[in-house]
Amino acid sequence: MKVYIEPIGRLINEFSKLPGVGTKTAQRFAYKVINMTPDEAKAFSDAILNAKNNVRYCKICGNFSEGDVCDVCKSRSNDTICVVKEPKDVIAIEKLNEYNGVYHVLHGTISPLDGIGPNDINIKELLARISQGGVNEVIMATNPDVEGEATAMYISNLLKPLGIKVSRLAHGIPIGTDLEYADEVSLARAFIDRKTL
Repeated sequence: MKVYIEPIGRLINEFSKLPGVGTKTAQRFAYKVINMTPDEAKAFSDAILNAKNNVRYCKICGNFSEGDVCDVCKSRSNDTICVVKEPKDVIAIEKLNEYNGVYHVLHGTISPLDGIGPNDINIKELLARISQGGVNEVIMATNPDVEGEATAMYISNLLKPLGIKVSRLAHGIPIGTDLEYADEVSLARAFIDRKTL
């Protein structure tokens, strides 16, 4: 006996393909959609199709954009480039309202175990941007994991001979954390990245 009728089963199956969505969450999403009014369901499906049809990658930085060039690349000086793994990292930094430079999205990190090498991510494009001149600093804002650190070091080694300042986001103990509960890697990194008061 089938547990779900075909339309519900298909909807649950599609929702379960999303990252971080298990069967129970997919069921809740499916039931929510089924209980929407026709206008709500149309607005929901239109939003998905609109995003799919109108969002592309900026041809300069690789971030999400509605046009060929994103608003950040159009409006900011390129003397500082912040290198991130993926577009969602740009959004996280932009929410801070602390950074006024441009970005470069790698769309991945170097991971030999996964078969991802330097030629599989947007490193060549970064070097091409820098070769056009005007860049004074590159901030490496990849994740503080093995792949992110390896990618940051690889790019840093490529850029240092060019005379460009390469910096890395500081890592350490999150605010509000007791030292006794901090993991060893974060605590060690906090000592390495300490600053003068």
